[in-house]
Amino acid sequence: MDAASRHTLGQHLQTLRQSHGLSLSQLAAQAKVAKSNLSRLEQGDGNPTLDTLWRLARQLGVPFGTLVAPLAAAVDDAGASVQLIMQSRSGVPVDAYLMRLAPRHRREAEAHTAGTRETVQLIEGSLTVGPPEESRQLDVGELYTFDSDRPHAYLSGDSGAALLVTIVYLPEPAAHV
Repeated sequence: MDAASRHTLGQHLQTLRQSHGLSLSQLAAQAKVAKSNLSRLEQGDGNPTLDTLWRLARQLGVPFGTLVAPLAAAVDDAGASVQLIMQSRSGVPVDAYLMRLAPRHRREAEAHTAGTRETVQLIEGSLTVGPPEESRQLDVGELYTFDSDRPHAYLSGDSGAALLVTIVYLPEPAAHV
């Protein structure tokens, strides 16, 4: 990520954190990120991993796309590149991303919020995707939709992979009293 993108992301992250009434220490502890790392991110100095950004978005209660929306470029992280294509403006939060994976790259994804569904369509290359007990190998053009409120993974083949990822953040079920 270039310096201008890091600065834009840092300012946006700080604005989101403050709008949620969280101190730097509170968000860092909740997201399991070192306070010094979070501070550097907000100052535009850090180079965050995708996992760090996902954890921050989750703790802020916003879709990942809301956190990275101000960025024009993709977020790159050791063999994986994710770029927000579009974010819904309707009542149901939906994010659409272009993801590229280097050859033979495995990307482990943490569970998203309860009720979240993900649809992956392979554009190029080869890919195995999904929760460990339900992963599927996709051919170019195939779609796979799964509950992404549990850990899941993306594993590219020898030529890498390019895929469209659509994430629908459904409301968490209400607790029964």
